[in-house]
Amino acid sequence: MAKKINKKEENGTKFHIELIKQLTALSTAGFGLVAALAWNSVIQELVNTYIKKYFKGSGLISLLIYALIVTLIAVIVTYQLSKLSRKAGVEKK
Repeated sequence: MAKKINKKEENGTKFHIELIKQLTALSTAGFGLVAALAWNSVIQELVNTYIKKYFKGSGLISLLIYALIVTLIAVIVTYQLSKLSRKAGVEKK
């Protein structure tokens, strides 16, 4: 005979699984934010060290170059991740 699972145990198991999923998502997002902030500092330092000296009078130009670099990296990473997701069958084409 199959063991009858009572409703409370089933709900507790579903809650536990959902809690683990949410904690995993939050942890991943948190570490992603920390990594993004670290890369932000690296890119800012690169712009300040190698580009800003050519545009001494205008901080606006170096900020524009910084924004373009960050945007380019974001587009490339997003594109590569979406290709990987399609290959893995996670995302529909």
